[in-house]
Amino acid sequence: MVAPLIPQLPEIFNTSADNTAWIVTATLLAGAVAVPISGRLGDLFGKRRMILILALPLILGGLVCTFAPNVTIMIIGRALQGFGSGMIPLGIAMLRDLVPKEQLSSAIATVSATLGAGGAIGLPISAAVIEFSDWRALFVGGSVVTLIVALLIWKFIPGMKAGAAGQRFDWLGAIGLSTGILALMLAISKGSFWGWASPLTLCLFGLSLLALVFWGFWELRTTDPLVDLRTAVIPRVLLTNIASIFVGFGMYVSMLLMPQILQLPSSTGYGLGQSVLAAGLWVAPAGFMMLILSPVGGKLSDKLGAKFTLMLGISILAVGYVVGLWGMGSTWGLLLTATLVNSGVAFAYGAMPSIIMSSVPRSETAAANGFNTLMRSLGTTASAAVIGLVLAQMSTDFHGAMIPTEQGFRAALLLGAGFSVAAVILAGFIPKNPPHGELEPVDVPLSVNAK
Repeated sequence: MVAPLIPQLPEIFNTSADNTAWIVTATLLAGAVAVPISGRLGDLFGKRRMILILALPLILGGLVCTFAPNVTIMIIGRALQGFGSGMIPLGIAMLRDLVPKEQLSSAIATVSATLGAGGAIGLPISAAVIEFSDWRALFVGGSVVTLIVALLIWKFIPGMKAGAAGQRFDWLGAIGLSTGILALMLAISKGSFWGWASPLTLCLFGLSLLALVFWGFWELRTTDPLVDLRTAVIPRVLLTNIASIFVGFGMYVSMLLMPQILQLPSSTGYGLGQSVLAAGLWVAPAGFMMLILSPVGGKLSDKLGAKFTLMLGISILAVGYVVGLWGMGSTWGLLLTATLVNSGVAFAYGAMPSIIMSSVPRSETAAANGFNTLMRSLGTTASAAVIGLVLAQMSTDFHGAMIPTEQGFRAALLLGAGFSVAAVILAGFIPKNPPHGELEPVDVPLSVNAK
């Protein structure tokens, strides 16, 4: 939503680009805390209840951003919105409680695909609002949409018994994981600004390591852990989570590169000279492909297994970046690249939650899915840092402004392909059969059948 707004933020709030970068960073950090914690709370107190609770900071954050008089208040609003990220794994995990087995794989794939589709569709909408209206209307609209969705969930989604009801919430584990992940993501996302060898960056990496080691020891000893590491080290779960980091990295490369190539002036020799709105419109069809192909991915998972669908999706992702090396000189070439990348993401993002949820007990569904979502977020954060560093190092002066070179873009595309190939190799080692059997059928609530 804020991507087309980023270049204007320093002027809007009369501050530096380094300060306005926190408007994005705060959202990522808040989401990193919210995702694993809200997943466990959903297992303890009910997924529907937690989704409705998390809608509140999402709505409030939008209103805070709407009326933000300065960058500090804007950062606070965006952090509140970041807590809404916890709704994502809860929504996917809730499908296991609500959907019959024969529809479950397609349902998981469709809901997972909305993550990428929302970004691709939101980009041109955001650009159009910024171009033809007041940017604050973006946040008003987001809050209104969230309120409507929350009311629909409250009305039509029945409450289900919590899978881990009666267990205690692991506060010490939550603090340990939050500290470790926050320090790690902050170091990764801001390291290029502060310097990778700066004392602050190195201290954050050190704090992250200490906090995560402490957290790991604690989780193995407590009776009701935030994340059951004994389940997390099951090869089927562990390898899927590691592959998720690489998939998140590979997916985010295209989101970083495509708008830049499309919007750079054609006089550079490799830029395509599109406006912000036009660039968004060229990318949007690829987002719709995710929604179209996600049910196909679900059917493939039913017939050939989620592992096959995951490997197929990541392979298509890698091919997309290879095509990008050839097609970056034209809008149609980039459209084909984005379509292939998003098609691969549609299959991969639908398969990963299926693998995770078929491998863990029902009492850990939301927590395990939340941890997998967190792994993907680590991948996207690392992608932003690494690709940003590559483009910064391979840049040139263009009429007084430093812009990435064509070789820089090609190097970034090769990185996207390389990480995707690594993800395919990792996915190949995922055991085929889950230890708890396939996703078992559920008793669908009468209220859902009646409706």
